[in-house]
Amino acid sequence: MSLNIGDFAPDFNLVSDDGEKVSLKDFRGRRVVLYFYPKDGTSGCTQEAREFSKLYEKFRKEDTVIIGISMDDVESHRKFKVENNIPFILLSDPEGKVLKKYGVLEEPVNKEAPYRSVVRTTFLISEDGRIVKIYRRVNPKGHAEACLLDLKSLTR
Repeated sequence: MSLNIGDFAPDFNLVSDDGEKVSLKDFRGRRVVLYFYPKDGTSGCTQEAREFSKLYEKFRKEDTVIIGISMDDVESHRKFKVENNIPFILLSDPEGKVLKKYGVLEEPVNKEAPYRSVVRTTFLISEDGRIVKIYRRVNPKGHAEACLLDLKSLTR
């Protein structure tokens, strides 16, 4: 499934790093940076999380929620959050159901490949739940800043 700008972002119900159920619809009326990343604690994912964390207050001033999703379990998210002082929500999608809805889960190229991989992708979602920007195959360096600049340029 391929999502496009203007589509409604698929809703979901996942468990957060604090054990609470979180749905995308909980944030209607606010903008959302929804970013998908491969794995807690890896260098690129740590850099991306730290950059979003550093700009967290600026996103809040734009009335924007940041949500990170990976296949890691809740305990892994808790540890990652504490180690990196992450102030935003991390959601666990161990079966990859939401990843599939958003088209960011790649199946192995051949049967010998032991795992599926998450394509680092970010969706900017408007107050009414529509996708307004998609970043595919993201380079973590400078990505949070680019998202913030794009959010500021969007008209409300």
